[in-house]
Amino acid sequence: MFKRLPDNLLKWSGWLFSPIQQNGCLFVFMFALGWLCIETETIPIGMRNKSAKPMLELFLDLYVVCAVLMLVPRKVRLWVKALLYVVLYGIALIDMFCYERFGSTLTPSMIMLAGETTWQETREFLSGFVTPDVLKTGVGRIMLLMLAHLMWTILRLLTAKMRRRQDWSSKRGQAVRTGIKTVSGCAVGCLLCYSISETWNNKVMMQRIFSCDTFGQVERRMLVIEHRANFYLPVYRAAFGIYSNWLTSRQIDRLEDTSKMVEVDSCSYRVPNIVLVIGESYNKHHSQLYGYNMPVTPKQKAMAEEGSLVPFTDVVAPWNLTSYVFKYMFSMYAVGDSCEWCDRPLFPEVFRKAGYHVTFVTNQFKADVKKYLSDFSIGSFINKPEVSQRLFDTRNTNLHRYDDGVLKDYDSLQKENTDHNLIILHLMGSHLKYKLRYPKSLKSVTAARMYQRRHLTRNQKEILAQYDNSIYYNDSIVAAITQRFKDKDALVIYVPDHGEEVYDDGQMFGRKHSEVDYHIAHYEMEIPFWIWGSQQFMEKHPDDWQAIRNAKDRPMMTDALPHLLLYLGGISTPLYREELNVISPAYNVNRPRILRGETDYNTLRK
Repeated sequence: MFKRLPDNLLKWSGWLFSPIQQNGCLFVFMFALGWLCIETETIPIGMRNKSAKPMLELFLDLYVVCAVLMLVPRKVRLWVKALLYVVLYGIALIDMFCYERFGSTLTPSMIMLAGETTWQETREFLSGFVTPDVLKTGVGRIMLLMLAHLMWTILRLLTAKMRRRQDWSSKRGQAVRTGIKTVSGCAVGCLLCYSISETWNNKVMMQRIFSCDTFGQVERRMLVIEHRANFYLPVYRAAFGIYSNWLTSRQIDRLEDTSKMVEVDSCSYRVPNIVLVIGESYNKHHSQLYGYNMPVTPKQKAMAEEGSLVPFTDVVAPWNLTSYVFKYMFSMYAVGDSCEWCDRPLFPEVFRKAGYHVTFVTNQFKADVKKYLSDFSIGSFINKPEVSQRLFDTRNTNLHRYDDGVLKDYDSLQKENTDHNLIILHLMGSHLKYKLRYPKSLKSVTAARMYQRRHLTRNQKEILAQYDNSIYYNDSIVAAITQRFKDKDALVIYVPDHGEEVYDDGQMFGRKHSEVDYHIAHYEMEIPFWIWGSQQFMEKHPDDWQAIRNAKDRPMMTDALPHLLLYLGGISTPLYREELNVISPAYNVNRPRILRGETDYNTLRK
């Protein structure tokens, strides 16, 4: 029968099947390993892509590996396969262990922490976490697969002579062999075509990720869900983690060089106590300071009415992503400069060199193996020991379930304050999930039944109420912060990283990462921004307080915040630019406010 088939079909069909035939053991066991990892592990939120077809992509990847191995001489091929087994099994074991012990597969943060871990710490980690019960998890299943692979290899070696004696030289034997290869080759060809068509987009996305020149580009490309690369195998996640760390290390190296740029000519310590409170995911239109009709910010409203708090009305964040905002807010870089954020010093270092004592209390950024892209990106410079030591005199060491922990940490650290202090307090604010951002004992001020929005479901109203209750809890925290400085010559500046959509004008909550339009800018990048002054400050600095009041309606973007802070600190340095200081008469009110590096907010305003 097979003699009747065209010779070219037989030839090509057999050739298509040859890579699998010649490397059958590798193909079968590595496919089983990949299937085990895909089925067992939950892909992290930052890598999820519902359109991905991992089993088809696994087949395609293994076929390509087998085809490449065909180009390697047989004797060398054995050693190459052995190396592949060591690498793939080893990475899979580590990835599965991380998933079972920490609830997360390999992330860039894990790789960063591993690189910073000493041998003693490694031994202590292994003794504490690698226990016999781990064999009952996916790690044990991988080890069982390894054992099966080893037994099969031994059996193949023992039966090698027997298999060589098998007679395939007869016409019937050759026909059967040709038929099997032809059918198998046709099946492989069809499956290859289907796999390529279904997984090509993911391969293109992965190629684009690994061709990025900066980690910022990686973040940006991983944000768009429709075009996000799906690193579906442990080896890909490990490669992505190593590549991400390499990119961030380049930024850190450049950031370290900026220390040479920090020059302070003099410092008058205009405001001896400057407090910067950084919030999280705060929708400006959910604050009574800006006309919201729910009683969620009574304390801020009261301070504004008594005249100690000045709310700015036209402030936007340059991004709706925490990592970008933090880099721009901390760096003396301003959007539009012909360089990157890491090519300019960070303002806390300037304050330290000027003689201020700098305290940083955060309820978000701590070295954590589960952190994904944005948190890793910030942690790569905030938590880097050599960078942190340059920026801060004092830091907290623990994270807390609720933001009142930030108050407790500051209370315990304030004994280290000097006559001149810059205090940065970073809150968890209204970060998802909203109902976890405030204690259950808090008397809620909003409930689902209070929202007269017929287009929302009961569940959506409940989420909206939870968000507003988190805003209400945040109101008590920021008010408590101001009270800690009421008897000092002090200013408290409040600014969140970005906004958040919470069923304001549609059917969604969270943030979008598509092209910026007015809707996205209005809810996700317009932010509350206010300055509170103590009685002492208003009495000692009446001109500065009046300047603050006069500037409240000026357009501003938070990348310029460091220049306002340097002015308030009375720091004379070449890094200061008066046209970026919002309370200066020389402030550039016509400055473009570029959102996400692509859209001028000023052109979007209705």
